[in-house]
Amino acid sequence: MKIGIVGLPLSGKTTLFNALTGAQVDTAAFMGGKAEAHHAIVHVPDERVDLLADIFQPKKKTPATIEFVDLAGMSTSEQKKSSFTDQFLGQIRTVDAILVTLRAFENENIPHPLNSVDPLRDMEMVDAEFILSDLFIIENRMDRLQRQMRAKKADQDVREYAILEKCKENLENEIPLRYLDFSAEDEVLIRGYQFLTQKPLIIVVNIDESDIGGEADVLKNFSQRAQQKNTSVLAISAEIEMEIQQLSDDEAELFRSDLGITHSAMNRLIRTSYELLGLLSFFTVGSDEVRAWTIRENTRAPQAAGAVHTDIERGFIRAEVVHYDDFIPRKSLTQCKSDGVLRLEGKEYLVKDGDIINFRFAI
Repeated sequence: MKIGIVGLPLSGKTTLFNALTGAQVDTAAFMGGKAEAHHAIVHVPDERVDLLADIFQPKKKTPATIEFVDLAGMSTSEQKKSSFTDQFLGQIRTVDAILVTLRAFENENIPHPLNSVDPLRDMEMVDAEFILSDLFIIENRMDRLQRQMRAKKADQDVREYAILEKCKENLENEIPLRYLDFSAEDEVLIRGYQFLTQKPLIIVVNIDESDIGGEADVLKNFSQRAQQKNTSVLAISAEIEMEIQQLSDDEAELFRSDLGITHSAMNRLIRTSYELLGLLSFFTVGSDEVRAWTIRENTRAPQAAGAVHTDIERGFIRAEVVHYDDFIPRKSLTQCKSDGVLRLEGKEYLVKDGDIINFRFAI
């Protein structure tokens, strides 16, 4: 899973990136005009992996991972035709979800590029840029399809034109594509465009330390957005979370307790991301490795096997499955089999979060 962090300049994007990943990127790294993205892969905290590793004592323990990409700040210049460079678009179109950092903190030493702090206004600016970017792609593609259909009216071109027309109409009414329902066929037709407004959206309102504990007041203007499809909203003090990242575990726990922070920013973001993207984890276990694998909800057993290796998916026969909650009291696959909680599942089985699976296959 890859999440791209975007926002206006001086919104705290890189500070949040450091807070989430433990990186120490200079928070002024993008101010010199450089546009290189910062990447970091972090382990998904999951005590189930640790407990399974304690039982199996494998040579290797591999938790699930998530990649964060810190992208250059969007331009606020009205003279520029677009806030997005080709490099920026190439980077953001590959992410699974977009995290928009909105500034809600005051700091006279760090002036807001628009001279006032207004996170709702800033979000509307970001929305507008995403919509314009998608409209540009749609209009160009519709023009090409029209020329193709004048020469030969292929059924697929007609269907694609119709869905793009629907997308265009909604975008012109300032309705992001993530709010719409598409059929499986339509999804296939437009998947390759990687529309920005179709990607799941995480809005992080970057608050002052003084606002910790009063997040509800800060987020009240975003209550309607929080209810929208494929959208999540949360408040984080990126500066404080970055400071906490530099502490030892014991010191960090004490600091969070003093401030009333119950979960770290990374844990909150990962939990939010999994819920938003409809993700779950299953496990493979053994003396060589205990590993967590991330897949989407409602994934069938052969496709889950493909996450491990494409050969296993291709030669899938059966899956030996026991749920983590059934395994832990027994601490042995042999005992699970004796007690009847280890079962064989076929190609139609929908993998559940916490399943421990051994795939049977032949190639």
